[in-house]
Amino acid sequence: MLTIDGSNGGGQLLRTGLALAVRTDTPLRFESIRGSRPDPGLRPQHLAAVELLADYCDADLEGARLDSETLVFEPGESRTQTLSADIPTAGSATLLLDAVLPLATAIDAPLTVTATGGTDVKWSPPVAYVRHVKLPLLARFGLDAALERSSVGYYPAGGGEVTFRLSPSSLSPIELDERGSLAAVDVYSKASTDLEDSDVADRQADRASDRLDAADVPLGERAVEYVETDSTGSSITVRARYDRTLAGFDALGEPGRPSETVADMAVDDFERFHGTRAAVDRHMADQLLVFLALAGGRIAIPEATDHVRTHRSLLAEFGYDVSLESEGGTVTLTSSGDSAD
Repeated sequence: MLTIDGSNGGGQLLRTGLALAVRTDTPLRFESIRGSRPDPGLRPQHLAAVELLADYCDADLEGARLDSETLVFEPGESRTQTLSADIPTAGSATLLLDAVLPLATAIDAPLTVTATGGTDVKWSPPVAYVRHVKLPLLARFGLDAALERSSVGYYPAGGGEVTFRLSPSSLSPIELDERGSLAAVDVYSKASTDLEDSDVADRQADRASDRLDAADVPLGERAVEYVETDSTGSSITVRARYDRTLAGFDALGEPGRPSETVADMAVDDFERFHGTRAAVDRHMADQLLVFLALAGGRIAIPEATDHVRTHRSLLAEFGYDVSLESEGGTVTLTSSGDSAD
């Protein structure tokens, strides 16, 4: 049984570890889960990922309960093609994708996962980021996955629903060490219907577009929508399309935060990224690591965050070697992709 120290990691470490345990049929013991967090242990969204993958492979579980800091996960032999997860309140539904996507290169039949909870909430990728940045970028390297949004869930009530559809996939090496020229920047803005009279989604999109245009950035798609939700909220995602890659930058509305400020937050993140030589944004850097380990390749990232370093250590526990080099302000991750698979 492989033992993982989770004291320096968060939910991403748990989700990736579980996915790799299923892929490699490795019994796994997590200790000190999220041990450095103010609220250590399994939260609802983490427990949902554990139970989802346990249902998928008929795993034996110990410690699968809220606030538990220790978990034993022993994969079984059966496989299920249709799964569902209901995350209480506004726990992130999109983060479940990180526990499921790595299975796409190991399954031999399509897999469908329906999740309810928060779709546009703090500390997780909003639906627009997943649909317009993450999945299209991975599709370039052979991953066959799609996301459908039935409803949007904001904090605190949640109530959003998304469906992931994965098909058996074969990955080519992920070569993202250069991004090429900027082709266009797209703006996706949405808000709950109770904010339509205040034009919140329109104002977010207008502000982002105006700032980008003033900076001579080529503008691309623009989408504004108002959606029925259980809680009031708004969100914006700015997607940068380069010749060789995609990058995304998002922000959420909050009480007392003007719509223009929400847009500024996303555009500011884009401008900081555009001033670097990185090929993927800082959030994607962490999310791509497992695919780099599986397929091999090179990725230029903005910085070697604690998340990236901790994730590399986890991959090494499973036999995947991902090297990290920093030179001239550029951090590059490299993998041969030929170790544990």
